[in-house]
Amino acid sequence: MGSSSSTSLVSLLLPCLFSLLLLRLSTHLNPDPTAAAPRFKRTPPLPLRFRHDGAFKILQVADMHFGNGAATRCRDVAPEVGGARCSDLNTTRFLRRVIEAERPDLIAFTGDNIFGGSASDAAESLLRAISPAIEYKVPWAAILGNHDQESTMTREELMVFMSLMDYSVSQVNPPGSLVHGFGNYHVSIRGPFGSEFVNTSLLNLYFLDSGDREVVNGVKTYGWIKESQLAWLRATSQQNLHAPAFAFFHIPIPEVRGLWYTGFKGQYQEGVACSTVNSGVLDTLTSMGDVKAVFLGHDHLNDFCGDLNGIWFCYGGGFGYHAYGRPHWPRRARVIHTELKKGQKSWVEVESIHTWKLLDDEKLTKIDEQVLWRRSSIRL
Repeated sequence: MGSSSSTSLVSLLLPCLFSLLLLRLSTHLNPDPTAAAPRFKRTPPLPLRFRHDGAFKILQVADMHFGNGAATRCRDVAPEVGGARCSDLNTTRFLRRVIEAERPDLIAFTGDNIFGGSASDAAESLLRAISPAIEYKVPWAAILGNHDQESTMTREELMVFMSLMDYSVSQVNPPGSLVHGFGNYHVSIRGPFGSEFVNTSLLNLYFLDSGDREVVNGVKTYGWIKESQLAWLRATSQQNLHAPAFAFFHIPIPEVRGLWYTGFKGQYQEGVACSTVNSGVLDTLTSMGDVKAVFLGHDHLNDFCGDLNGIWFCYGGGFGYHAYGRPHWPRRARVIHTELKKGQKSWVEVESIHTWKLLDDEKLTKIDEQVLWRRSSIRL
């Protein structure tokens, strides 16, 4: 071999040898071989689908108002709840209790997941607030309320962050669509394995950003769902005409106020805090025809369900201990249970939708169970 060939070989080998040396040096400086390994999101089995018994259960968690964990005190609680020892950790314990009792297939966090004014680091607060869902490996979806962005992250940053968290099915916005806000997305629930609908959506979940605060004619008001969001919703619904659907958003629409006069099931204990702008959400949902129920947050002392144009509007009730509440009125969670009809050979379409609430008391008391929809009750 000539000297020029030897020189070429050495020039090729030197970078490789240098890289090996650096790798060896880094191992000595940091003996943990996984320290530099990339962290990948842990995802649930997708797409989401009904269980083998033909059921799908959603746990709604409304208004956790999480702050800084043990350092953040409870609000409006009775002395027997813990007094000075009561903190965000009570919220975490409640979420763990409900997950263990109900074993939900999905958790829907419907806004004000953190309370910005009390959260010194929004990302850290979110990680702590959502941690039980991740700990139990439960798929979860989240939307924003009017307080989440008051800490160290914008609404867009919060939705991006939540979409990247373990077991999250949250999305920032629908791809390819110009939609107002952040956190407008669709999740389909397909048929169970072994059924003829294994690749078909049998239940559709629409998540919408209802905003935070805005100014109209010089007057402050709460946010509302905009026309671009409703246009996306109508278009998405047109692709899923044969399956029932739920909608989830934080701030109620103005028509919910009228349920005081027409009837409701549950507690109506405070005024409905909605926008002064009526953007036509109820008319849109009514014309779509697939949405059977809407699940709300925002007003912590309301936990009722009421029927508007054949669509049930249901509050989750206040969940978090740092959120305002009422002494001797336990924090609560809502459960939404959907069951399929059994065909001759396998599960087929949705047959019924039930809901109830669980109280954070000694027995995790179940209250206000009701049927929201049955296929046999379709109005002609």
